[in-house]
Amino acid sequence: MSGILRRLLLRLADAGVFQPIWTERIGEEWRRNACRIWDIPPEVMAEFWAEMNTRFPQAIEHDTQVYEAALRYSDPKDFHVIAAGLARRARCGLPQTPVVQVLTWNLKDFNRSELRRQGLDVYNPDRMLAQWWQDGAERMREAIAQIPADYIALGREPEPLAATLHRERLYRLKNQVGRDPGLAGLTTHSNA
Repeated sequence: MSGILRRLLLRLADAGVFQPIWTERIGEEWRRNACRIWDIPPEVMAEFWAEMNTRFPQAIEHDTQVYEAALRYSDPKDFHVIAAGLARRARCGLPQTPVVQVLTWNLKDFNRSELRRQGLDVYNPDRMLAQWWQDGAERMREAIAQIPADYIALGREPEPLAATLHRERLYRLKNQVGRDPGLAGLTTHSNA
């Protein structure tokens, strides 16, 4: 996921919209892919990962291999992602089992029927963000309003928030935000 989307999701987790779950293996794949795709130095990605784990110490799941054994129909390279969600559900210690959802752009590697049989579901970020907006836009406004500052911090030229959301492939969210009077006309701006 891009720097813009990652920052947005972490702010939403801070706001209590959701609780992130990951494993060291998920972190390794994310860091490796980010270095390759966005040409970010490995040490910078290691710092991001350390910050994420400090910020959300409860997010990390360990010993998830046992939960991979029952999986058959999703891409075997992604069993570990599903297993992280299954481990969290099993170990949550809550009287009511929490809803666990996989968030990925790579939907084709996750067999929806298999996930549903396991009590999970999979969503792309746009669909999940749009659902969260419908469930409680007020919890998301502040996090979304910070996207323009994120965009500038990444060294980009100012542009309307709608353009940034479009570039991030967050089309549903862009439409919803476009109808919000407080966010509709938001534009990135430089501090110069």
